[in-house]
This record gives sequence, C-alpha cells and structure tokens, in this order.
Amino acid sequence: MLNDGESRSTSQQIDHQISQDIVLRCVDADGRTMALTTTFGYAPSDPFAVTATFRTAWREVVWTFARELLSQGQNEPAGDGDVHIWPCLDAEGRAIVIIELASPDGELLVQAPARDVSAFLGRTHALVPNGTESAHIDVDDLIDQLLAI
Repeated sequence: MLNDGESRSTSQQIDHQISQDIVLRCVDADGRTMALTTTFGYAPSDPFAVTATFRTAWREVVWTFARELLSQGQNEPAGDGDVHIWPCLDAEGRAIVIIELASPDGELLVQAPARDVSAFLGRTHALVPNGTESAHIDVDDLIDQLLAI
C-alpha cells in the first residue's frame, strides 16, 4: 500500500556498528499512510538483535527485536507476541515488508521497502554471518554485568 513516492535510505558503518535510515510508511486505522523516518541499527556486541529507532516530532522510540525475526519476515510471516513481520506487495506491486509492533500503549503498523530491509540485513550478515553470533558475545563482560546488578 505504498502509494506516494519512493522511499529513500542512507546508511553508514561506524566502529563496526551498522546504522541505516529507512523511510517507512506508517499506516493508520483508516489505511492512510505517512512517512516515518526510522534508523535501523546493528552492533556485533549484541549479535542477535537489531534496533529500530522511530523519530517523531516529540521523541524517539526504540524497539529491539531479533535479527532472525526480521530476516525470516522478509520471506514469510514471522513473530509471536509484540512483533510480527511479513512480506507483502504495495498498491503498485512493489515488494514491501510489513512490521507490526504492539505494546500496552498502542500498536504501530509500518511498511518498509523490501530492498532496503534486505540491504540492511545483508550488511549485518556480512559483519556477523548467521550461525556465528555467539562467537561475538563477550561472556566475561556479560557475567560482570550480571554480577554488578
């Protein structure tokens, strides 16, 4: 249902962390859409997770969810609980990825250009290939953090 204009994305990689801005389409209850600039992030220090930082006029809202969930959701419906992701086509037949987020405060449904999601995930997998995530976890640091609580 991406009706108005092409989405743009910019990206950067700083200190082995990946950050990519993707213009999503936020879908309201009546099916209307509006642009929502979102920064997707990935750090090898938290190799199983990706973040999505939604910027509004009032504040930034950060969601963290599994990289594998985003990856799987490109190809088939995925997710239980608060995050659901699935592939779809917009009104012009372009591939998009739908991301649905739910919290006690409300729900958000956004459409992301599939090519941008794929590019972001490709960069994360180039940095930390599937199956090697646990090699990037500093177990000693994790234990220190747990003992500090």
